[in-house]
Amino acid sequence: MSARTTKAADAAKADLQRLMQALRDQGVNDAQVLRAIETTPRDLFTPDLFKDRSWEDSALPIACGQTISQPYIVGLMTQALTVEPRSRVLEIGTGSGYQTTILSKVSRLVYTIERYRTLMKEAEARFNTLGLTNVITKFGDGGEGWAEQAPFDRIMVTAAAEDDPKKLLSQLKPNGVLVAPVGKGPVQSLRRYAGDGKGGFRVEILCDVRFVPLLAGVAKDQ
Repeated sequence: MSARTTKAADAAKADLQRLMQALRDQGVNDAQVLRAIETTPRDLFTPDLFKDRSWEDSALPIACGQTISQPYIVGLMTQALTVEPRSRVLEIGTGSGYQTTILSKVSRLVYTIERYRTLMKEAEARFNTLGLTNVITKFGDGGEGWAEQAPFDRIMVTAAAEDDPKKLLSQLKPNGVLVAPVGKGPVQSLRRYAGDGKGGFRVEILCDVRFVPLLAGVAKDQ
């Protein structure tokens, strides 16, 4: 290994350590979630133009006008989902596949839906590179959920619904949990819906977030 390669590897390791500390400082303290983030190479999911920013705690642009979420938000949402080792998780919005990969490391199965065919194919290639065997992808309208595979133990939505995502909530198990950004403006509220076992939900607002909108249908020619 050359001196230049060694220096780059050391710098990347230091960047990762700073990121992990930043997540802990902001309240991401679930050991399982932290381990999943620490062992996932975020630079695999970022475009070449932004490779040098892979370990920043910030959202970054990807193809089709979408983004790879800020690591803190990924950690916060995954922690709020309270995933268990035997959980079947539905993810709405595969995107780069970064959040999907984190979920795959803390659950039994991840079903993920993407409306952009380009993003889905690129994410599938990354899953193959990482050797993930518990991720099932679908090209489709995320707002419709995946009724054929319902009910799910957990559902994560990575695009902002204008109102409570009732169709997705109907695909949760009675004691399931759904985490989603909700709101019509550029700033939404991140909400956690916890089933009460009787058909109702306890709703907790976690923080303000900025997500792309949850759009109906599938994208054409992308």
